[in-house]
Amino acid sequence: MNITGIQSDWKVEKIEFTKLTGERARSAGANGRIGIHGKSCAVDIARITIDGQTGYGSSIHMTPEWAEVIIGQRLLDLFDDRGRLSEAYRLQLEYPILDWLGHRQGKPVYDLVSGAHMEKGVPLVVPCYDTSLYFDDLHVPDEKAAVALMQEEAMQGYAKGQRHFKIKVGRGGRHMPLWEGTKRDIAVVRGISEVAGPTGKIMIDANNAYNLNLTKEVLAALADVNLYWLEEAFHEDEALYEDLKEWLRQRGQNVLIADGEGLASPHLIEWATRGRVDVLQYDIIWPGFTHWMELGEKLDAHGLRSAPHCYGNAYGIYVSGHLSAAVRNFEFVEYDEITIEGMDVSGYRIDNGEIHIPETPGFGIMFDDELVTNLIKRSGWSLKSR
Repeated sequence: MNITGIQSDWKVEKIEFTKLTGERARSAGANGRIGIHGKSCAVDIARITIDGQTGYGSSIHMTPEWAEVIIGQRLLDLFDDRGRLSEAYRLQLEYPILDWLGHRQGKPVYDLVSGAHMEKGVPLVVPCYDTSLYFDDLHVPDEKAAVALMQEEAMQGYAKGQRHFKIKVGRGGRHMPLWEGTKRDIAVVRGISEVAGPTGKIMIDANNAYNLNLTKEVLAALADVNLYWLEEAFHEDEALYEDLKEWLRQRGQNVLIADGEGLASPHLIEWATRGRVDVLQYDIIWPGFTHWMELGEKLDAHGLRSAPHCYGNAYGIYVSGHLSAAVRNFEFVEYDEITIEGMDVSGYRIDNGEIHIPETPGFGIMFDDELVTNLIKRSGWSLKSR
């Protein structure tokens, strides 16, 4: 993305902020770290007005005091000399500004940021996976019945077009006795792999509930499953990942190592460039889209893979697909089915394990202006130039 076409007289006229609420298609259970996630979800949304036109987007760390300083500034001055939004404004405004730019230029955001690997004029279709398979079986004492329950949840996703699945594991880390929980992890992964079939990719995510030896036990037991990556097996540790990588190599077991969600080690990228980690998973909302474009360039240069984390944020699900146009080795959109009141994502479509990104301007997410305006008046805030 560059600043070509941004006119010097375009100024920020208004910034408004509110929270939109909604819920998941199905209540989400526990994971290896914490308890039930539930069904309710919320998205913090900013609406920005520049030159009489609005743009919408996710916004974090936004306050009226911060926005007061931005009101009246030229849009051009918010960008750096590389043509990217300056870091000081990203968390609060990058998504509404990118959406605004797309609308002003009549282009989807992916068209604004696309790299040399993208074929122009071709609809954007990106692999995705169902990330909704949490510990929804802890109340079921019988392992066979628990597997059947989790298979039914995977089949719900399959019926909606999903073909690839990420499965939470690590039941023995907190919620069940160690070996009983680990045995169930293995049984559930096997059961869901049957739903996915031979072409479906399976990812497992332990949320750091395993240690190295337990990880090896699980991977050995799943050697005949189409396991694509192992995510957050344990807290990032170069020595342990080096050991695990060598163990996998000696066995000829091709499972990728993925990490980077949450409070990731500041050394993780360095370790990845040394071959300890294959897939990086920083969040799509924080540190955000522009950061990911910059990180993706670096990862691409080292042959590493990008798979932004965006669980629990209904906005992040959809914008992450646009990032694939800027990052060559983009792996998957992490998909968690959520309906947010006032946020229309019907332009997006899941089919055969892929998400089809709309060609409409901006991020292709339509907001109910009237509802958002009422929420701003009732529980949000609005600031405009005097």
